Amino acid sequence: QVQLVESGGGLVQAGGSLRLSCAASGTMFRFNNMGWYRQPPGKQRELVALITSDGTTNYADSVKDRFIISRDNPKNTVTLQMNSLKPEDTAVYYCKATIANTYWGRGTQVTVSS
Repeated sequence: QVQLVESGGGLVQAGGSLRLSCAASGTMFRFNNMGWYRQPPGKQRELVALITSDGTTNYADSVKDRFIISRDNPKNTVTLQMNSLKPEDTAVYYCKATIANTYWGRGTQVTVSS
């Protein structure tokens, strides 16, 4: 059974940085797309960043030039480096990965104080 576990969330002041990691278990195969989504309080879940198996990336306009997504294929992990954080980045961040099916992690809270 495939499981995704996020780590690295927390409380940070505006302008600070956090690094989120997502570790996948339960499969020896490489995921197709891996990505990060977030759900701000009272809002719908939205795409933050996506990375394909060959390393092509896609970012939401709101995080371009501040966030960097990367992945380690042998380890089946995906990381999100978040810099210059803003209060509007406050959300629960979810890891998502696809390989035949779509899998989600349980989420990790990121809170950015002003």
